[in-house]
Amino acid sequence: LSASGETEELLRILPAISRFQVKIIAVCGDPKSTLAKNAHVFLDVNIEQEACPLNLAPTSSTTVMLALGDALAMVLLEARGFNKEDFAKFHPGGMIGRSLLVRVHQIMRPRESMALVSPNTPIREVLRAMTSVRAGAAVVAGEDRQLLGIFTHGDFARHFQSDSKVGERLVADLMTLNPVTVHQDKLAVEVLNLLERHRIDDLVVVDDNKVPVGIVDSQDLTRLKLL
Repeated sequence: LSASGETEELLRILPAISRFQVKIIAVCGDPKSTLAKNAHVFLDVNIEQEACPLNLAPTSSTTVMLALGDALAMVLLEARGFNKEDFAKFHPGGMIGRSLLVRVHQIMRPRESMALVSPNTPIREVLRAMTSVRAGAAVVAGEDRQLLGIFTHGDFARHFQSDSKVGERLVADLMTLNPVTVHQDKLAVEVLNLLERHRIDDLVVVDDNKVPVGIVDSQDLTRLKLL
């Protein structure tokens, strides 16, 4: 990359590059420059004038080089079939990388940290269980540990508006049946898709036998930098 194509330190290494028969792609603003003449591929980024009022500081020239670099990167991305999974491999610390490499069981609240209640539990006890683990939802399971439903703070608020004695009722009467679930071995990105698609804040995590083993709270995703 060189606006003039005559930068001294750049020209000094041209003979060495030639000896090793390395292909040179020059992004340069002067097709008649030494760099352009020695390049196997010349990409012209000539400009009439810099944005600098003195026409000295690299401004317009650097912007043109940046735009061309982006264009080349996108063409290469398409030619190689580069996808999100490839991006995640090379950028595991970013949000996309984490969501595409991290598994659900790595981000969920485990069974011992979730509010797990039986269907015959009064709502007041359900709320107490939710408060004890600072959860926004309680998972309802039967004696065989199979998932029956879910009850959230939002559910309580809606029922309380019409029934001030809702705390005495059983969770089996008010829970949401057949809640949305995700398998513990799925990728974290699946959690994001399900929460957005169903417009929910809590997602029950199950194992191969459909037994609840954890829960994902949308607030946890922000803390884990997945949202």
